[in-house]
Amino acid sequence: MALSDWFRTRLLDLVMRQMNELRPDTVGLAEGRVLELGFGTGLNLDFYGPGVKSVVGVDPKAAEGFGPTEARVAAAAFPVERALVRADQPLSYAEAEFDSAVSTWTLCSIPEPVEALVEVRRLLKPGGRFVFLEHGRAEAPGTARWQERLNPYWRRLADGCNINRRIDRLVEDGGLRLESLDRFRAAGPGVFAQMYRGVAVKP
Repeated sequence: MALSDWFRTRLLDLVMRQMNELRPDTVGLAEGRVLELGFGTGLNLDFYGPGVKSVVGVDPKAAEGFGPTEARVAAAAFPVERALVRADQPLSYAEAEFDSAVSTWTLCSIPEPVEALVEVRRLLKPGGRFVFLEHGRAEAPGTARWQERLNPYWRRLADGCNINRRIDRLVEDGGLRLESLDRFRAAGPGVFAQMYRGVAVKP
C-alpha cells in the first residue's frame, strides 16, 4: 500500500466513523444477498440485520490489510466479498442476483452516478430495494448557491466528492422508483450536512 493510500484509509475511517449513529436506520433495512456501493473500510458491516445472507462490497480503492477493516470482515455473521472496481462500470454479477443494494455517502463521489444506479437496477431482483444515505444539494436556495460556488474546490480537495448533487433525481434517473425520502440536516456546516435518506425499488 502506497504511503498516500495508507493515510487516506486511516483518515477515511476516522471521518466516516463519526457518521455511525446515522447508519442503522438505512443499513438495517437490507436483507438477503446485498450489493454495497462504496465498501470503504467496512463500517456498515456492524449495522446489517439478521436477514442479511451475504454482502458484496464494491469500491475502486482497496482497504485490505487495514486492521479495523479486516476485523469487521472477520466478525461479520455472513460471508463478505470485496471487489476492487468502480460502481459505474459493468459489474460481473448476474442480472437480478441481489435482493438489496446499499449506498452510504458514496453517490457523491462516483464519477457517473446514474450509470452506477442503472447497474444497481440491473442487478436487483424485481421488487428489490436500494437503500441509501447520502449528502447532497440543499433545499434552501442560499445554501445551494454556496454549494455550487464551493463544489469545484471541494471536489479537488476531497477525492472527487461533490456537495451539490440532487440524490433523489439521480436515483430516479437510474430507473428506480422512490418509495420514501427523508431530507434532514446532520451536524456540521450546512453546505456539507444536507442529507438524503431513502428507499427505492426496482419496478
